[in-house]
Amino acid sequence: MVVGRLTQALNRPVDAASVAAFRIAFGAMLLVSTIRFFGHGWVREFYAVPTHFFSYWRGAWVRPLPLVGMYALYALIAVAAACLMLGIASRAAAAVGALCFGYAHFCDKANYLNHYYLITLLLALLAFLAVDREFSLRTWLSPAERRGQVRAWVLYLLRFQIGVVYFFGGVGKLNADWLLHAEPLRIWLSANAELPVLGWILAERWAAYLFSWCGALFDLSIVPLLLFRRTRVLAYALVVVFHVLTAMLFRIGMFPWVMIVSATIFCSPEWPRHVLARLRRRAAAHPAGVAGVPIGKKSGLLAAIYLTTQTLLPLRCALYPGNTLWSEEGFRFAWRVMLIEKAGSLDFEVVDRAGRRYAVSPGQYLTHFQARMAATQPDMILELAHFIARDFAQRGLGPVRVYADSEVSFNGRLRQRMIDPARDLASVSDGLAPKPWILPAPTAAPAF
Repeated sequence: MVVGRLTQALNRPVDAASVAAFRIAFGAMLLVSTIRFFGHGWVREFYAVPTHFFSYWRGAWVRPLPLVGMYALYALIAVAAACLMLGIASRAAAAVGALCFGYAHFCDKANYLNHYYLITLLLALLAFLAVDREFSLRTWLSPAERRGQVRAWVLYLLRFQIGVVYFFGGVGKLNADWLLHAEPLRIWLSANAELPVLGWILAERWAAYLFSWCGALFDLSIVPLLLFRRTRVLAYALVVVFHVLTAMLFRIGMFPWVMIVSATIFCSPEWPRHVLARLRRRAAAHPAGVAGVPIGKKSGLLAAIYLTTQTLLPLRCALYPGNTLWSEEGFRFAWRVMLIEKAGSLDFEVVDRAGRRYAVSPGQYLTHFQARMAATQPDMILELAHFIARDFAQRGLGPVRVYADSEVSFNGRLRQRMIDPARDLASVSDGLAPKPWILPAPTAAPAF
């Protein structure tokens, strides 16, 4: 009985306008983002300059193509984004985009960003959703294929994916550093003290607390406020203000703009028609027909698996001991946005079988950006230690022992060791289990 009513609710028709508008805006954002990669020379910088790439667990097979291949891959992403935006073979375009974008951005763990992960997930979802039967070139060329409605589950699935980003982003902020010490926002805001008009405010400590608490409240409440009709207009205005300020104050790429666009999915399904009707000064039209297949047992099971995975994956950090903001165990793919500020120094000592010692700097193997990222992330330190050990072995100096000298400042605290200096990292295997060779996080309050 309950399953039947749920299935009926998920299959009920809703206006297709909002998901079509989402498809157009999301495709446009992806196209702009890809053009930026070409314009800034990031394809060469990220895939041709480095000589070593950090892999994800069990993902060592993901390696960049030759440079010409990476340029072709990004060109394919741009074409897929344009097709998605225009509504030309949208499912195929989204599938190609998901495979190419995911491959490109998971070649090197040093480049991980939350919005790269989000874009990959959204593209993967759009590969299965009927979102091109309205406001698309497809329906313009073949009006008979136009469908003014979609199944409700299509809208709900997109809302869920955006909602978990906000929810877990807010949950992650419920920690002592964020709420009691206003870190790391205090560090980041004070770095903008020279800005005109607002600069002097950003340098004040109370401003950091205000931004921290408002940020946590925003993430935890914005989805219900967007869903509730009476607060929707104000809530979306808050979305725009919040993310524009974030884009101005912090260098976090396209993430704020992606979220501004994505938040429209929480508005009423017919909102684009009302906007067009006002622009045209005539009543909104509601074409008949429902796009997409009804959700059934098999598709419902797949959707349930996806929803469960996206719910549990961010919670895995609770399985690790200690402060996971320090160890970063379970940190990626968990929407833990803007929670840490780390700076560190990293050097290695290599001891060969004859007892000879060699001082090794990460800069001998990594770009400046990669070395900066690796200095504060234990799993990348371990991978680099293994790479150094293999390099020494290839030069006929192995087997060797590799020890890390790593000191890290964490959310305004004085530097302290992160990695056990007595642990031979060359003999340590990577995995998902807790890493005892990561030293405990500092417990003192921030020093500044």
